[in-house]
Amino acid sequence: MGRAENLHKLKDGSIFDLIVIGGGATGCGVALDAVTRGLKVALIEKNDFSEGTSSRSTKLVHGGVRYLEMAVKKLDKVQYHLVKDGLRERFVLLKNARHLSNRLSLVTPLYRWVDVPYVFAGLKLYDILSGKRNIGHSRLLSRKEALRRFPTLKAEGLKAGVLYYDGQFHDARMALSLALTAEQHGATIINHVAVSGIFKESGKVAGAELTDSLTGESWQLKSRGVINAAGPFADQIRIMDNPETQRILSASTGIHIVLDKRFAPPDTGLMIPETEDGRVLFVLPWEDHALVGTTDEPAEITEHPQPLEAEIDYLLRHVTRYFNLQVEKSDIKSVWSGLRPLVSDPKATDTAKLARDHVIEVSDDGLLTIAGGKWTTYRKMALDTVDHAIKTFSLAASKPTCQTEDLPVVGSADYDEKGDLELSKKFGLAADLAAYLNRTYGDQAEQVTILAKEGGGARLVENHPVLEAEILYAVRYELAERVIDVLARRMPLALLDTEATRVAVPRVLEIMAEELGWDQQRCELETQLTEKRLTEAL
Repeated sequence: MGRAENLHKLKDGSIFDLIVIGGGATGCGVALDAVTRGLKVALIEKNDFSEGTSSRSTKLVHGGVRYLEMAVKKLDKVQYHLVKDGLRERFVLLKNARHLSNRLSLVTPLYRWVDVPYVFAGLKLYDILSGKRNIGHSRLLSRKEALRRFPTLKAEGLKAGVLYYDGQFHDARMALSLALTAEQHGATIINHVAVSGIFKESGKVAGAELTDSLTGESWQLKSRGVINAAGPFADQIRIMDNPETQRILSASTGIHIVLDKRFAPPDTGLMIPETEDGRVLFVLPWEDHALVGTTDEPAEITEHPQPLEAEIDYLLRHVTRYFNLQVEKSDIKSVWSGLRPLVSDPKATDTAKLARDHVIEVSDDGLLTIAGGKWTTYRKMALDTVDHAIKTFSLAASKPTCQTEDLPVVGSADYDEKGDLELSKKFGLAADLAAYLNRTYGDQAEQVTILAKEGGGARLVENHPVLEAEILYAVRYELAERVIDVLARRMPLALLDTEATRVAVPRVLEIMAEELGWDQQRCELETQLTEKRLTEAL
């Protein structure tokens, strides 16, 4: 459905069962879980779907190797169950979003013999915890085999390696697909609409004040329950409910840099188990490039955190340490930063202790907040949240239990892993274009290709498999409202190559202006906003 129709549904006086605030991984997952149980749901996102943390992850679907290490070292049951949940949900995500996710082999290089049994045993335990949902068996690699699998590894001092498997996915499109799947099942979804206030009746939360970020128009939306799934910004919503409430969130920032594909083989990633300050670092193939991340520095909570030079230097220093290639700042094609929300459980006796799992809180006036967790476990977080909401708000769900474990997201139901061959044959597409469209849109790829044949078949920029037709598709079927929505989230171009993105901006603007009827003032605003995002922070 289009934006106008969705806005009308939010303004017609209807009372919803649930308003879900936040269009990231958690909010989109909650909306899908709730609507598939038969509840009337409105999903409200201030900016664009996954514009915040959820589009700036390391693109891994994982149980958490570092959490497992802490669980074993400290005999920590919470960490142990966090890994178990992650490995279960890894399997479910790979199954339900087949076009947006894949299994990825990763090599851990070992430069000390003493590390070999320790790391190997840990990764074998990782396999064992996966049980029947294991996606590949870890094994030791000889020095020669490790170098064959990851040729850019520094050979000097290398003793051996360990091969293991995790999942990889396209985070921004995954969040979008969850939202669109929720819409298919009857949810009303909207982006670029902010929750500007919480209103109450008889002292209890009864809905939200909404403000259209594009027009400035405001109105009230009534509901039986409100779920705050605003990620790092959840405290802002909690304070709307109760200005005296205790904050439960702090944040760290993690940056990623993108390099040319020569820095990583196309089918194997690198996991560096311990950096100079004890972190885990990844070098991964992603969208025909090499993705390096991430850092972990205390940060202020802001919508578009800026990457710091010290963080960039940190990543380059470690890449150089483990590579036989010299990596310079001039090799960086894109850099971006995301916030990692750290949650203190308000029910814990030690309120300073940060929760490693997700936390669900209900305020005295009835605002339900879900915070914490990680991308991989979004579905488990949603399940727990909706279970809690049904009881808290006495909702009449036609299906009281979660329905999403075997529910494909948009694009996945009839996805054919070799569908790119059919696209090439039927529409005469170049191999790289066909492969990209197939893995990006899944069983919807042919719709994009039809638009391409109707006049949108030109590439936006050289050396990238992105088409003008995708702009039309994003506007007509994927609720893209801004130029940066298209360039950074409907397609991955802005995350991969900043300069190529700048080249693409005028054409994207031209197509969107014609499609959406923008005047000169709006075009100038879009140009300024897009350049601001590309220059300062995505």
